Amino acid sequence: MTASLVAGLEPPYYTAVFTSVRPDDPEGYAATNARMREIVAELPGFLGYESARTPGGIGITVAYFRDIESLDAWRDNDEHRAAKRRGREHWYESYSVHIGKVERSYGFVRN
Repeated sequence: MTASLVAGLEPPYYTAVFTSVRPDDPEGYAATNARMREIVAELPGFLGYESARTPGGIGITVAYFRDIESLDAWRDNDEHRAAKRRGREHWYESYSVHIGKVERSYGFVRN
């Protein structure tokens, strides 16, 4: 898989930064994660995400949303809420969520 970044977003927009600690491949996680990706991709206002995980189990996912209402729709989605419950019960040792409004954004791409 080729690495890629979400680029070219015009501020303002919102981010949800999800940082977690979990085992590398807990039972049932991959299927639930795939379903969450399907659901969020269909939400109006979802702009994309970036995700990385260390071999030691620390993961960071940054999801981008056009406005706070779009982000709230993701938070309030019933299947997403159920997945969060399963995560707390079975997969995650710990996690944190940080919500932010992006007012400036820029990047670099080597030619």
